[in-house]
Amino acid sequence: MKISFLLNGAPVELDQVSPQMTLLDYLRTQRGLTGTKEGCNEGDCGACTVMLRDGTSRRALNACILLMPQLHGREVTTVEGLPAPDGSLHPVQQAMIDHHGSQCGFCTPGIVMSLAAAHSSGAKDYDSVLAGNLCRCTGYAPIIRAAEAAAKLTVPAHLAKPAEAPTVPNPEDDLTGGDAAVIADADQLADWCLAHPDGVIVGGATDVGLWVTKRLDTLGPVAFVGRCADLREVTLSGSGLQIGAAVTINELARALTPLYPDFAAMLSRFGSVQVRNAATIGGNIANGSPIGDAPPALIALGARLHLRRGSDRRVIPLEDFFVAYGQQDRQPGEFVEAVSIPRQPDRLACYKVSKRFDQDISALCGCFNVQVTDGVVTGARIGFGGMAGVPKRASHVEAALMDMPWNEDAIAGTWDAWAADFTPMSDMRASADYRLETARNLLVRYYLEDLGAATRVREVSA
Repeated sequence: MKISFLLNGAPVELDQVSPQMTLLDYLRTQRGLTGTKEGCNEGDCGACTVMLRDGTSRRALNACILLMPQLHGREVTTVEGLPAPDGSLHPVQQAMIDHHGSQCGFCTPGIVMSLAAAHSSGAKDYDSVLAGNLCRCTGYAPIIRAAEAAAKLTVPAHLAKPAEAPTVPNPEDDLTGGDAAVIADADQLADWCLAHPDGVIVGGATDVGLWVTKRLDTLGPVAFVGRCADLREVTLSGSGLQIGAAVTINELARALTPLYPDFAAMLSRFGSVQVRNAATIGGNIANGSPIGDAPPALIALGARLHLRRGSDRRVIPLEDFFVAYGQQDRQPGEFVEAVSIPRQPDRLACYKVSKRFDQDISALCGCFNVQVTDGVVTGARIGFGGMAGVPKRASHVEAALMDMPWNEDAIAGTWDAWAADFTPMSDMRASADYRLETARNLLVRYYLEDLGAATRVREVSA
């Protein structure tokens, strides 16, 4: 298939590019740009971090799971492209030298690219910025000192101004890779899905990319939807919030912050910055993972899923989409177009339980949305991940709470209902008993927080 993009400011046009080739492989094997390293090859370590620009913003992404058609119409900057045309180093590069931020140097290019992306946007939460760069054999301190020093300097002129956009072929000409396509909008995607009912839709490739790099799968028919502007819309209206399926997790978090801040805060633990900059809400739902982070919160909010097949559309409660492990209520040729959240008072609390705070998969994730009027429970929606083969509502617990006084006795009265709702499994992340007891305790935590108790403690000191 044909794609066009900018690489370190220079236009690139490729014909007959494999839709399964990763940017990491292209840079290292075809361009000799070996500063971008291969570490984990699954989007965890950050050694392959590059910057991608579409529009005016630059964001950090993992090149190892970025498939080449995702670059179409965009600009890629690697560590070799950070210095100015006269050879002077980027402020982050110079600061890493000045503050001795590199030891063996293997992970340094990825760290530099993450910090350069943060530098371009003014982000200074370096614990979050660097959560996806896992080596740090030098230690945190000199790298953070370098970041703080660089933050005082301006973005270099060659990166501050938007580069000339690459020539993008007519969308109809994008269908030149046999069964592979760079899709222009939802209508085109609907036609493509009807023609390829078993095809793979790629949003951010944070999941599909591992099918290629780890399972060594052949994708077959594949559609890339990152350029579908109508699938990247977030619309707030009197009825609520509607989110296009191709909205990234970071974009979603920004939209949720004024409405449901606890949901947005939980999403800050969704992978790393690089992953959140690529992963889409549609992908997080459509892959049907029982431990996906977003579905429990969306279920607790009463979200509805918008599905499309050709010109036919239907809307279902999100929890009904998850039928069984690996099975969703989606017909051949049908795709997730959007998810909507009805407008409501914010009573949502989200608790992700994992062994690490950053970059970890949930042992379980519980989200609570309990409405209380005059001291009595008048509504309850509770969603959990990691407690069954699918994201699931705690319907028996909800029923046990309804019309009860909002007090400790009501919480205790749900004890047996938890076992009626969930029969969790034991695995390397947690035992079944741990999961069930923790789920019960999270309702206690929600109640105590509602009374004003401070339960969110990340550090304990003497």
